[in-house]
Amino acid sequence: KKLYPPTIENSAEDLKKLVYDRMHSLYGENPPELITKRINTELGDILESKYDVIYMSAQKLVTNSLEAGYLVGSRGSVGSSIVAYMSGITEVNSLPAHYRCPSCRHSDFESGKDYGCGADMPDKNCPLCGTLYEKDGFDIPFETFLGFGGAKVPDIDLNFSGEYQAKAHKYTEELFGSDHVFRAGTIGTLASKTAYGYVKKYLEERSLTVTKAEENRLTQGCVGVKRTTGQHPGGLVIIPQDMDVTDFCPVQRPADSEDTDIITTHFEYHAMEDNLLKLDELGHDDPTMIKMLEDMTGVDARKIRLDDPETMLIFKSPKPLGLPDDDPIIGKTGTIGIPEFGTGFTRQMLVDVQPEAFDTLVRLSGFSHGTDVWLGNAKDLILNNVTTIDKTIGCRDDIMLYLVSMGMDELRAFKIMESVRKGRGLTEEWEQEMLTLGVPEWYIGSCKKIKYLFPKAHAVAYVMMAFRIAWFKVHRPIAYYSAYFYRRRDSFDAEKMTRGIETVRQHIRQISENPNATAKELDLLTTLEACYEFYMRGFEFLPIDIRKSDATKFLIEGDALRPPFVAISGLGETAAQDLYACRDMEFVSVEELANACRKVSKTHIEQLKSLGALGDLPDTSQLSLF
Repeated sequence: KKLYPPTIENSAEDLKKLVYDRMHSLYGENPPELITKRINTELGDILESKYDVIYMSAQKLVTNSLEAGYLVGSRGSVGSSIVAYMSGITEVNSLPAHYRCPSCRHSDFESGKDYGCGADMPDKNCPLCGTLYEKDGFDIPFETFLGFGGAKVPDIDLNFSGEYQAKAHKYTEELFGSDHVFRAGTIGTLASKTAYGYVKKYLEERSLTVTKAEENRLTQGCVGVKRTTGQHPGGLVIIPQDMDVTDFCPVQRPADSEDTDIITTHFEYHAMEDNLLKLDELGHDDPTMIKMLEDMTGVDARKIRLDDPETMLIFKSPKPLGLPDDDPIIGKTGTIGIPEFGTGFTRQMLVDVQPEAFDTLVRLSGFSHGTDVWLGNAKDLILNNVTTIDKTIGCRDDIMLYLVSMGMDELRAFKIMESVRKGRGLTEEWEQEMLTLGVPEWYIGSCKKIKYLFPKAHAVAYVMMAFRIAWFKVHRPIAYYSAYFYRRRDSFDAEKMTRGIETVRQHIRQISENPNATAKELDLLTTLEACYEFYMRGFEFLPIDIRKSDATKFLIEGDALRPPFVAISGLGETAAQDLYACRDMEFVSVEELANACRKVSKTHIEQLKSLGALGDLPDTSQLSLF
C-alpha cells in the first residue's frame, strides 16, 4: 500500500537548506508570513510523506541539465509547488502576484491583488532603496500538486532538450545505479478498427452471417485486450537500493525484442504508481531551440522580461514584425512558428480574444489543451459578453481559487476542482452550495460541460518558453528563423522553399485549397507559412552549396540563411552527415563525389544538381579532347 522511494543521502536536510537559502536570497531574512507559512506547510507535508527524495532527484537532474547549458521545462502541476520553485526544479513561482526588490529584498504583495500574474503589473521602484522591482508570482495553489496533507504522490515531469535527454537518463542511472533504474513499460491494447477487422475475418473463415449489432458486440468484446508491450518515451521507474525490481514486478524487453538492451517493467506503471517513484524525463524541442538562440545571440533567455511590449503585441498583430495585418497568409497575428500559439486553431483564438496580458496567454494555453473548455463553452461566454476572459475557467486551479475567494471551504473547493477537471461535473449538493455563495449560473454551467482541464503550472511553464522564443522572433529575427527551420528540418523542402516567395505562395495555395491534403502536406504547410513570413520580412535563402552548407544547421550569412543538406527532401541526417564529411575532400567531378559519399543516392545527387549545390562540377572525370 505504501510508497517505496529510493534513498539519497541527507535528502531531507539538503532540501530544507536549498529552500530556505533561496527564500532568504529572494525575500530577505524576514520574509512575509504568507511565504513562510506556505513553505512550512508544503515542506511539512513533503518531509512527513517522505517525498524529499522525489524532490531532490528532480533537483539534481535539473541542475545537471542547466550546467550543460540547457533549460528544463516543467510539465504537469509541479510548478504549483513553491518548494519546487525554491529548490530550482521549476521556473514557475506559484505565489500570488507581487513585487520583490533584487537589491534590498523588500517585497510587496498588496499591490498584486488585482493581477493574475506578476508579469502584468506596472513597473515600480522599491520605496526603500529606489531599485526597479522584479515582478513575479502566478498565483497557483499547491494542493493541485500535493493534495491536502500530501495525499497525492508527487509525479514530477520534466521537459529536457531532445539533445540532452539521453544524458539525463544516464545521469539518473549514476544517481541510483543502473540495476535500479528501469524504463516504464506500456501495454498496447486492441483498437476498435483492428478488432473489427479480426471479427470480420473470424466470421468469413467460418462462413457465418450475423447482424450488425452482433458484429459490434463481438468487436467491443475485443477492444482493450492486451496486444503488445512497449516503453514510455521518458518514464523511468526507480527501485529502492535495498530492494530488487522483481519484489514489485517482472521485467522484460519491450515487444519481446531480443536485440535491445532496454529493460522495461512488465506491468504498466499505473499498476504500481503508489509504490514506486517514476521520473518523467521527456525530450522536447523548446529547450533545444532556446539553447541555439542563446548560443547565436549571447542573450540569456532567463533574463527576458515577460512584459516586453513589442513581444506581447505579436499575439494580436503582425505589425512588430514589420508586416501588414491584412495579408491573407500571415493573418492578423505574428505567431506563426511560436510554440503553443502557431496553429490555425490557436491563432484564431488569439484573434477572438485580442490578448493584452501574460495572464490571458496562460488562460488561452489552458483553453487549447482542455477538452470542452473553449469551443461551446468559454468562447461563447466571452464573445456574447456574458463575462470577460479573466473570469472564465482556463485551468483547473482557477476553480479552486475562485470558489475559495467566494467564501467556500478550501477542501470542498479542491474536491469540486478535482471532479470538474476529470469531467465528472458537479453533485446537486455542490451546485446548491455554489448558488448560495453567489456563484453565477453561467459558471456552474461551464463546470458541467468540461471534460478535462489543464494544470495552470503546466500552462505557465509552456507560455514562458513560448514568450521567450517570441522575443527572439521580434528582436533577433535571423537567429530565430535559423533555429526554427532547424527545429522543422524534417518538414523543410528546399525544392519548394528556397526558390523565392512566389514559389512558396503557390505551394501554400495548392495545399490550402486541397480538401484531401495529407497529414504530411499539412505539416509542410506549417513550414511554408514560416518561409513566406521569412521572405516578407526581407530575408532570403542562399543556395545549398557543397562547400559551404552544414549537414543540419541553417547558417546565418548577413540577412540570409544557407540551408543545410538535410533540407533536401528525402535526404536523411545520415546522408547529410556523409556529405558534410566529404565537403573538404578534393574531387573534380560529380562522379567522384558520388563515389566518396556512399550513403548519398543517385536521386540525392540529381537533387543537389537541380538546386545548384554542385556549382560547375562536371559530371565525369573524363577529359574531352575534341
